[in-house]
Amino acid sequence: MTTPIIHVQREDFDLQTEIDRLTAGRMDIGAVVTFSGLCRDEGGSLDALELEHYPGMAEAEMRRIGALAIERFSLMGMTAIHRYGKILPGENIVLVIACAPHRQAAFDGANFVMDFLKTAAPFWKKEHLADGTAGGWVSAKDADDAARDKWAKG
Repeated sequence: MTTPIIHVQREDFDLQTEIDRLTAGRMDIGAVVTFSGLCRDEGGSLDALELEHYPGMAEAEMRRIGALAIERFSLMGMTAIHRYGKILPGENIVLVIACAPHRQAAFDGANFVMDFLKTAAPFWKKEHLADGTAGGWVSAKDADDAARDKWAKG
């Protein structure tokens, strides 16, 4: 069985390097779907996001989610990278890559992983505002829970 590649790291990642790592020498992969989440400036009001995580637990939960996606969608490769620390607008936060023989499984696998990362992995975001004040912790969104819950129906 394929094992997910999981990283929780402070440093940035390179999308092409991560795709190459999954696909090098593989002639059986027909689809690679990527999702890269970036920090937004929220209309100029946000100076940075500070991401914290529960070390050890975050990686374990990401590994569990990745393994579920591999099994459910018959993925041939899967990478999930989540950054922590202070992240500026325009910088990468998260990367999900799903590889499969066909596009639908790769799309579904990437969506599944991202929907569960947003709701199940122990990460927290704190806003740092452009006016120099500390913003609050970002609350969970009902839309994220709804996106996760749709997978229980299928």
